[in-house]
Amino acid sequence: MPHRRSAFFISDRTGITAESLGHTLLTQFESLEIKRETVPFIDTVEKAHALADRIHAQAEIDNQRPLVFTSIIDPAVRAALRIRDALVIDFFETFIGELEQELGQGASLMVGRAHGMNNEEKYDHRIEAVNFSLNHDDGVKLKDLSEADVVLVGVSRSGKTPTCLYLALQYGIKAANYPLTPEDLDDQGLPKLLLPYRNKLFGLTIDPQRLHNIRSERRPDSRYASLENCRSEVNEAESMFRQHSVPFISTTHKSIEEIASTILRDATLNRRF
Repeated sequence: MPHRRSAFFISDRTGITAESLGHTLLTQFESLEIKRETVPFIDTVEKAHALADRIHAQAEIDNQRPLVFTSIIDPAVRAALRIRDALVIDFFETFIGELEQELGQGASLMVGRAHGMNNEEKYDHRIEAVNFSLNHDDGVKLKDLSEADVVLVGVSRSGKTPTCLYLALQYGIKAANYPLTPEDLDDQGLPKLLLPYRNKLFGLTIDPQRLHNIRSERRPDSRYASLENCRSEVNEAESMFRQHSVPFISTTHKSIEEIASTILRDATLNRRF
């Protein structure tokens, strides 16, 4: 039976930083079963004391120390979260002092620098990119693809839409996507609508068995979801990519984060923030 622990990810803003760093550390302990809770906007001493009481109560319920990961700027709030019966990993306290010494200057200690709207131009880039990806999903709008940074191409359900949105949200990349239809695959040439943008194309492929499983959840017992059809579509799509020198990767065993990072690198795209 897995060893179970409670973990709290605490921040004075969104909690994304504490959650991301804490999760990365915890992935190295595979036998742990973690009960996770992210607690954002702990930005006063009063809120910190109330949360400390709740963590103390959780320690008594679990009969062992909770794991607490914090990214709090205010020293007084941080001090209120030094909980005796919890293991507290304070990311700011761990790293800021050493950075200040190395850089020869004090930190600004301003809340919300990582995930706030401290730079409106960069934020606007992100929103513009997200809107572009939504408007150019599944080949719905093709007339202004010249504005795209990249056009993802692949068979239906190969991961194009979530990858486009992740590229937009995380990097400000204007990503469109085009689903290869059976008619496109029968022809083996690049779809005519994509020819003017062939230097922007990037292919996604997937293991046919995995594709069969995904499609079966959506349309069970259909030709669209059949393993034979999935094999045929994937083979023809990969053949098209090779024939026309379209770079491509398999999404089968990759997370959205890994897919997006690979595309960013291999397509030499420049992030906008």
